[in-house]
Amino acid sequence: MRYLTVALAKGRLADKGMALFERIGIGCEEMKDKSSRKLIFVNEELKMRFFLAKANDVPTYVEYGAADLGIVGKDTLLEEGRKLYEVLDLGMGRCRMCVCGPEEARERLQHHELIRVATKYPHIAKDYFYNKKYQTVEIIKLNGSIELAPIVGLADVIVDIVETGSTLKENGLVILEEVCGLSARMVVNQVSMKRENERISQVIKGLQKIVREE
Repeated sequence: MRYLTVALAKGRLADKGMALFERIGIGCEEMKDKSSRKLIFVNEELKMRFFLAKANDVPTYVEYGAADLGIVGKDTLLEEGRKLYEVLDLGMGRCRMCVCGPEEARERLQHHELIRVATKYPHIAKDYFYNKKYQTVEIIKLNGSIELAPIVGLADVIVDIVETGSTLKENGLVILEEVCGLSARMVVNQVSMKRENERISQVIKGLQKIVREE
């Protein structure tokens, strides 16, 4: 029997993902050793392998079949646009992708004016403004504190993830429009889904039951 390989987005999502797996009887003792320098963790008995990757890389590992399954945020899936099956909303890490900025930018959004948008998510921003709002905008990709952009005049608004909104409030910014809801998703490689349908379906059904109960 071949190994089923799972790619997990590093950080909180990986911890929460593993906790879900444990609840359906798929544990991995090796992963509990936080001092371990290992890159791949194995459960020999169940023929399962796990590895941690940067969130942006998880969809790539899954699309190319280096991982059969992956757990990653919806924001990353939308931004990366990889060919894979999104099979389950795990309901973890719920938040929203929003257009935010100073209150005075609201009118410019409503009038579909040409504005500058700063974001870590250029594909999501482009899709929202061009395909949903039919508004022409100039998109500036940033990697750091996006909230800074409208404050120093680099951009009129930002497109970013909002959890509580406290950072926005502290910096005099508000939510102007909601782009979409986000949460952690389970994804599957398209070939693996055919080749390992029985085992993968079992995992999905087990997790589905837990998600429903919550």
